[in-house]
Order: sequence, then structure tokens, then C-alpha cells
Amino acid sequence: MNVLMVLTSHDQLGNTGKKTGFWLEEFAAPYYTLKDAGATLTLASPLGGQPPLDPKSDEPDAQTDATRRFKADSAAQAALAATIKLATVKAADFDAVFYPGGHGPLWDLAEDRDSIALIEAMIGAGKPVAAVCHAPGVLRHVKAADGAPLVKGKQVTGFTNTEEDAVGLTAVVPFLVEDMLKENGGVYSKGADWASYVLTDGLLITGQNPASSEAGAHALIKLLA
Repeated sequence: MNVLMVLTSHDQLGNTGKKTGFWLEEFAAPYYTLKDAGATLTLASPLGGQPPLDPKSDEPDAQTDATRRFKADSAAQAALAATIKLATVKAADFDAVFYPGGHGPLWDLAEDRDSIALIEAMIGAGKPVAAVCHAPGVLRHVKAADGAPLVKGKQVTGFTNTEEDAVGLTAVVPFLVEDMLKENGGVYSKGADWASYVLTDGLLITGQNPASSEAGAHALIKLLA
């Protein structure tokens, strides 16, 4: 199975002067879960090359078995440093796509025409799309075949308003994932803050937060099987 992972290229946390990017655990856990299941992985981002890492996700209290494995894996680090440009990606080449979160995608991937077209093409071809934490934000402008929002009527989750409030970024982010999914007609639900919670509805898999990243990858493997 050929799986594409799409990461953010955005590194500015609004107008705070602080850095953001992708969340390390949300990349590393799915990366190894998929790889260990036999997937061939391709990494892409809007600008190509090294995607920016959210520095908070690299702090000691954010480390997991998957992040520690990544830090000892020079091949994985090299692959991450050389992501291909999203504009060059063809949906026909992949069986599924996985979007790790971090706050970065809210600024670039949510508005990125190549990303929107990719998701629409994957769903249209009967191929699964998975997104965790803030990455369900990439579904903001994605349409179903009938022109309605892709998430309309679908069981979805994503980073909660209370989780965003807890990290103090409610007024900084360009939109709140929970609110956006509801506004687009998604049947939004959530688990406890910071606990793993993943939903699968047809070809769409969404996870609530960093703790949901590994379970999201397992849900994707189940669909591909």
C-alpha cells in the first residue's frame, strides 16, 4: 500500500512572534504504525523540503516511544527533510493520504488548492483520507461530488474548543477546528480532552488530538485492508 503523508510548511503562530509547524508525535506515531504495517510512505508539503517542527512538540514532556524512535532513525529524518512539493503529487499514485496536525495546517493546508484538490480526488476515487488533531482543518473548503462540504452529515472529530482554550490559542488561530466542522454540517463529537478519540465515516478518518494519532493510523490500515 502506498500512503502519502502531507505536512504543513507554515511556521508562524499568527502574530505572536512564536513558531509553529507540525506536531512531532502526530507525524512519528502514524509514520511508524503505517511503516510497520508494510506501507510505502511518501512525504509531501506545500513548499517541499524540511517542514517546520512545532518547537513545543519537541519538548521533553511531549516525547513518546514514536518520537524517540524517530530521533534515532536517520533514514526517517532524511525522508522528512526532503518532502516533495504537494503540487507535484498525483492522487492516482496513492492508496490513501494521512494529514498530521500541529497548528500549521490551519494557515496553509486549509487554504491550499493543491491539498483541497488532492482530497477531493482521493475521495472521488474511493480512497481513504485521514487527519488528526488540527489537521481536520484541511477539510474546511473540500467539497463532495454534489458540491456540498465533504464533512456535511459525516461523523467527524478534531481538536476541541476546550483543548484550544487550554493551550491559550483560541484568539490566535484563524479558525477553531470544532466550530468549522460543525459550521460545515459535520456531525461533530469528541472524547475527553487529551484522550484518544477517532471516528471513521466511509472513507474519512478523523482524530481529536495528538493522543489519537496512532489510533488514526490503525483505523486507516483497517480501511485499506
